[in-house]
Amino acid sequence: MGAGGESERERLLGLVAGYVLEHGIADLTLRKLGAAIGTNNRMLLYYFSSKEQLIEQALMAASTRFPVFAAAMTGLDGTGPLAERLDRCWAGIAAAENHPFHRLFFEVYGVALHQPGRFDGFLSRVGHDWTNLVAGQLRREGVPDPEAARLGREIVALWRGLQFDLLSTGDAAEVAAAHAAAAAALADRCARVAQPTG
Repeated sequence: MGAGGESERERLLGLVAGYVLEHGIADLTLRKLGAAIGTNNRMLLYYFSSKEQLIEQALMAASTRFPVFAAAMTGLDGTGPLAERLDRCWAGIAAAENHPFHRLFFEVYGVALHQPGRFDGFLSRVGHDWTNLVAGQLRREGVPDPEAARLGREIVALWRGLQFDLLSTGDAAEVAAAHAAAAAALADRCARVAQPTG
């Protein structure tokens, strides 16, 4: 155990997360990574089994460095108008301090799609985690299935597309305006199919 009870594995994972946030994964090799963080490729394989497992875990560890992003989904909580709550979620997702994480996320996402089998666990989580959270909230508000699942998927697709747009254009105000318009339309659709709760 290291300082403060931190294991060597945790220490290395933290160093790897910092490295990939700064440098990305495009030309990443375990040998180069090990030299940069003061270890070697054999130790990295010992603790993480493969480069793919290391990158997936580093991405998850990196996300914890962006508390506004990590808390973004709590914007759905509460009882105010759904469009406003969706806008709160988007504001948390889109905050400027989260952009380094978004860049790394989309880089890993692109590699995962281009090279099937490398990051299947990552793709599985990306494809379902947020969608299930949003759909679950819509169900609690009276939106029945299959509409809740479909609308949850559309909302998350909106967020993913606008994350990409925000990174590529840098136009936060226009992207926020696009989100507000789409969120209002999606909230209206939810209201039209919702059934009384409680």
